[in-house]
Amino acid sequence: MKFVITLEHDEDGVWIAECPSIPGCISQGKTKDEAAANVHEAILDCFEIRAEQGMPLTLETRLVEVAVA
Repeated sequence: MKFVITLEHDEDGVWIAECPSIPGCISQGKTKDEAAANVHEAILDCFEIRAEQGMPLTLETRLVEVAVA
């Protein structure tokens, strides 16, 4: 499966990575690459927990086009 992740550099200098289609799936790292690798592991962990709890693995996500003036 492929997922979109977001990467954000926080005020403490840490990179935060999040998978928006899995609620609460977030990780961090000292670099973008480290954060992306860490969120990969977080996705697997979230799948395991959500499956154990009988929750859907992901939320529905869509791409929308917005015209910006």
